[in-house]
Amino acid sequence: MSNFYQDTDAATTERISAQRDAIYEGVVNQFRNLMAKERIDDALALADEFFEWMDPNQLEEEETIYFNENELRALYNEIREG
Repeated sequence: MSNFYQDTDAATTERISAQRDAIYEGVVNQFRNLMAKERIDDALALADEFFEWMDPNQLEEEETIYFNENELRALYNEIREG
């Protein structure tokens, strides 16, 4: 079973990094879209939720927490069954 605190598998790291990049791009695009439509309150709510990701000074410092659902379920069952 994988280490639940840090995953050093290069393929997993690359996949999660790509997912995070896609989320970031989607959030920024949605923010810009909302601002263009003058939906300021909605844009600010989105920015509030993703503030750390949208701030260039914090973007690379924000940790991404990830879990593999199957591994988590297996760990749960292992602990539950004792």
